[in-house]
Amino acid sequence: MSLTCAFVLTGGIGTGKSTVANLLRLHGYCVLDADKIAHQLLDKHALEIQALFAEDILNAGRVNRPKLGEIVFADATKRHQLEGFIHPKVRQELLEQAQSLEGHHQPYFLDIPLYYEVEGVKSYGITQVVLVYAPREVQIKRVAQRDGLGANQIAQRLNAQMDIEIKKSLSPLVLDNSKDLKHLQQEIDRLVLDLPKMCQP
Repeated sequence: MSLTCAFVLTGGIGTGKSTVANLLRLHGYCVLDADKIAHQLLDKHALEIQALFAEDILNAGRVNRPKLGEIVFADATKRHQLEGFIHPKVRQELLEQAQSLEGHHQPYFLDIPLYYEVEGVKSYGITQVVLVYAPREVQIKRVAQRDGLGANQIAQRLNAQMDIEIKKSLSPLVLDNSKDLKHLQQEIDRLVLDLPKMCQP
């Protein structure tokens, strides 16, 4: 079965994708969360991941995500190792959940932060992509305020993702979140009006 009513929701760190996902839920849309699934799978495969890195990254049998983050954002090879292990498992779980939603013939969203980084269309077969966009300088400011990270840590995380301007050029649907919440809500209202005609059951 093809995913005819699926829309990918993606963005970059600090663009406001989580806020958009929550607003879409308030509009009544189902949003499947790849990050949430990834966190569940990290704990499910905690021992395998520790063996992969040969470092103590567990806390009470669960993956210490901040410590794992420090490791993978500082070493591209280790980040690719983790992605190669976890992304196929996340994709399988997401697609299984998506298949169960297709029968409703209603638009729904797959929240996949690294959609383009994991060869999105090739991996998922979904071409209807909604990008939450904010320019890099806004991303930096928001991440600094939200997470209290230093400039080097922010740069590591941004450089681990595809540049937001490239994602913008690849995305058929763009929500501009460079301004305030009122503006973002207007962007989402515009999207919601167009969604039914883009879902072709």
